[in-house]
Amino acid sequence: MSDTVLPDWSKLDSAAALAGNPLAGRDLLRLLDLSPQELHLVLSTAVAQKAAWAQGVVTAPYAGKAVGIILEKPSMRTRVSFEVAASRLGAHAVVMSDSNSAFSRGETVKDTTQVLERFVDTIIIRTFAQSKLEEVAHWARIPVINALTDSFHPCQGLADLLTIAEHKGDLSTLKLAYVGDGNNMAHTYLEGGALTGMHIHIATPPGFEPDETIVAECRAAAAQTGALLEVDHDFAAALANADVVITDTWTSMGSEAEHDERLAAFAGYQIDAAAMAQAAAGAIFMHCLPAHRGEEVTDEVMDAPFSAIYDEAENRLHAQKALVSLVLAQ
Repeated sequence: MSDTVLPDWSKLDSAAALAGNPLAGRDLLRLLDLSPQELHLVLSTAVAQKAAWAQGVVTAPYAGKAVGIILEKPSMRTRVSFEVAASRLGAHAVVMSDSNSAFSRGETVKDTTQVLERFVDTIIIRTFAQSKLEEVAHWARIPVINALTDSFHPCQGLADLLTIAEHKGDLSTLKLAYVGDGNNMAHTYLEGGALTGMHIHIATPPGFEPDETIVAECRAAAAQTGALLEVDHDFAAALANADVVITDTWTSMGSEAEHDERLAAFAGYQIDAAAMAQAAAGAIFMHCLPAHRGEEVTDEVMDAPFSAIYDEAENRLHAQKALVSLVLAQ
């Protein structure tokens, strides 16, 4: 992907610099909506914009624009990162959350979406079923961004790939080990690996594997980039020679009633110091947060020098700012 032609970043954050990009007006419902080159464009945009902001370059290319943020699942990181990203772009963020979400009054998805698109320039939605997100995108004539569903978390994936690249360099040379639940994050890492040529090893307890259809789709995409995607139950094999070690909560939002059952099922999949010692020298640890310290990961790993969890959280802002700037470009 290093030969991808990027915009003229001498005009950082300007609408003119983003004009004509292949993501203008596009939805992002999952990472596989992107080509490898388009993924590289988002990450490169994030790198450039992050550096510019750190150097004091402040512009507002989308003054007068509005971003609708629908949060049917609560999240501190999602709300704050998208609100601040919109603000830094000059756009106004309209947040509709929980019992006051855009869909809280029983109106059809079609009616809500076609009204909302008259007020805002993009819709960002954090919800449960991927099918609801897809229905919003079907009716909307403006870009729709997935801020998390039960199937995928592409914005977290973008932030994580940005973080890995900052810490470890060329993504195509790296091995990423994800251990734990075969959930939306497992799906997203498979997609990110397929697009970047990474070696992804997913290890889950029996019965908690990623969706087979999604795995097959990722393997088809991986055939184009040379990525190696492994999915099994082998904790030690996943960790062996891994440059990046990632886990996620064992009990996701909505699965609280299964907490005790899941603790038993995931015994042996905890990331502690002994587990990190099995990874490659210089490996980093990541977690999308919030974490249940003492369950999927120990304090000694969360707070270790090799932990990149706070860089990862910050990069939600930069990755999402880049994505919004690209889809809003005219």
